[in-house]
Amino acid sequence: MSAREGIAAGMDREAREPTILQFVPFSSAVDAGFWHHFTQLKLDVLQLSEQAVPVVGSYTNTDAPGLPPRLHVEYDALERRKAASRWSCHATGTLINTNTIEEFRNRNKQDLLKACATTLWEAITSGQALQDPSLLASFLMFTFADLKKYHFYYWFAFPAFTYPKAVYKKPPQSFTDDLTQKEIASLLASYTDQEADFDQGFFCVTKSGEEFTIHPLRNYPNLRAAADTQSNQEVYLGISDPSTLLSNPGWTLRNLLTLAAVSWSKQWQSYKVLCLRVRTRNGVQDASHSLVVEVDLGEEPMPLSPSEMPLCLGWEKNERGKMGPRMVNLSANMDPTKLAESAVDLNLKLMRWRVAPQLNLGVVQQTRCLLLGAGTLGCAVARCLMGWGVRHITLVDSAKVSYSNPVRQNLFTFGDCQSGGRHKAVAAAEALLQIFPKMNSKGVVLSIPMPGHTVGESLLNQVKEDVSTLEHLIDEHDAIFLLMDSRESRWLPTVIGAAKQKLVLTAALGFDSFLVMRHGIREVGTEASLPSTTAIPRNSIPGKMLGCYFCNDVVAPGNSTHDRTLDQQCTVTRPGVSYLAAGHVTELLAAILQHPDRGLAEASVKEQGNVKEGVLGPVPHSLRGFLGRHQLLTPASTAFDQCSGCCREVLKAYMEEGFEFLLKVFNSTAYLEEVSGLSRLHHCVDDSQVWELSDEEDME
Repeated sequence: MSAREGIAAGMDREAREPTILQFVPFSSAVDAGFWHHFTQLKLDVLQLSEQAVPVVGSYTNTDAPGLPPRLHVEYDALERRKAASRWSCHATGTLINTNTIEEFRNRNKQDLLKACATTLWEAITSGQALQDPSLLASFLMFTFADLKKYHFYYWFAFPAFTYPKAVYKKPPQSFTDDLTQKEIASLLASYTDQEADFDQGFFCVTKSGEEFTIHPLRNYPNLRAAADTQSNQEVYLGISDPSTLLSNPGWTLRNLLTLAAVSWSKQWQSYKVLCLRVRTRNGVQDASHSLVVEVDLGEEPMPLSPSEMPLCLGWEKNERGKMGPRMVNLSANMDPTKLAESAVDLNLKLMRWRVAPQLNLGVVQQTRCLLLGAGTLGCAVARCLMGWGVRHITLVDSAKVSYSNPVRQNLFTFGDCQSGGRHKAVAAAEALLQIFPKMNSKGVVLSIPMPGHTVGESLLNQVKEDVSTLEHLIDEHDAIFLLMDSRESRWLPTVIGAAKQKLVLTAALGFDSFLVMRHGIREVGTEASLPSTTAIPRNSIPGKMLGCYFCNDVVAPGNSTHDRTLDQQCTVTRPGVSYLAAGHVTELLAAILQHPDRGLAEASVKEQGNVKEGVLGPVPHSLRGFLGRHQLLTPASTAFDQCSGCCREVLKAYMEEGFEFLLKVFNSTAYLEEVSGLSRLHHCVDDSQVWELSDEEDME
């Protein structure tokens, strides 16, 4: 046989053999905004769960020639439950996310596709797809999100069945070859009718003369049965066809034909299908490029149950035309500040996922922290607070950065020391913004007036202004940290914090030891509510009865800065002590904020006391660390009736006299001892010593 004869024989064989209808598969098109919404879903809801999540897709039949059929996943696809507009067709999707890239790679993809197809098959065989035809456009979205790099891996599957084998009786025809312009206009009018009640993607169509009417898909068997008895009426299956190819309909037709074979194969084997495509030119809609397809589904035996589901296919090829996932890198397209914010939140939310699901991160983030002191402790505490998600930090200090500071105080650099040095508070606040631009950080240059530091006429107005500024700052904040390096500098914020019922925390350093404590929150207002030690619980101390930093002192704070040598002017401490203290005081705040009683949480008197716990455990009154012995103690003590910082007499004098009382204290420590009752205590001790001496003399 010659070559020409062989070609002729092949063409003759092709003409005799039935031709299988070919369908154009979908290509996925995911909006970048979707990944932002998905990130929040992963962080706030899914966490480590791999449960399936519903997602909405849409497609259109209005694309220009040459474009592939696209299934769109919009930015709000996780919240919406229907297509974005009247002219979009709804697709029902499922999203499954894995927690590791290894699991994403190794998961059995055929099992995933089969599970999705099983749900679709059940919808077809049960008749659910007739009531909700959008199920015929089901899809699976299999993902892995690398939220540290903002790389998103995804693979779409559009499940479709190989049953039945659709054979077209003649090649698909365009509308212009099969319909008149009047018929096309009638069909378009019915399709665009705003009051029509049919699914935009799948429907049935009746033709009576030159008039077309679109109906819900579920009406097809009744309409066709009626048409079989009338010579002038035809009934079509219809889809909004996403394909733009001249001879091939879109992927959605596959499952519609499967539905027809399962539901109506006993009555009819051949079907006419309108693959409707709408294009707008110069404001005029045109459907002449749509297709009419007449198919024969044959007499292939139908599977009897979901357990006999036919073979399915549908995994999407990647951009290289290979069977594999796609990856989108959004790190370069995102606002770096947003990236940083999400990354910071991720580290915190991982704690909630794995360890403490009751953790309330919002209350920590919203806590406004005032750090009095921007030195070694202030810098370290600020960094720890940022790690916990605190967004509002104000630092207060009057000193400037010196050349000895940057190696110990981690918010300063060598450049901050030059030209006389920058103010610590301002430099530290700016450093926080450099570390994390979403911080609300502010530096305030302020000298805190202290007891025993005499205020002359020339300084009176400035000191009064400083007191007013400090009062305003404490009013504006929720947690006050006393991180100064002298005892008397802690007195004024202790008094103001107690009077305003603020949460006050102290951290203080020794050479190889540290103290961290929370001050009791005073219920000021009535005499009975002020602290008293007349009834001390055996096992625990209520938060309102806990002592402050000065409650263990029997002398009022005085001027400790006078006549100091160089070693006394600097905080001489082992370098690691400040980091230990900073970590403990920050964690103490976190434990308080996660406790149901907050600042009024009771403290155990014993090391292993039975007290009410919060999400992060019990809240101690104080922590005393000894680095030399690597020991940590958690003592608790009640408020002292003659405390120079928080006793009822001092708070009453401050609230009634205000600055006049403070001025007297600044000028005379003895006056503070008189008001608090410490001077009377001293006299009692002196009298006791005299009586003891007299007794000894008598015995001699």
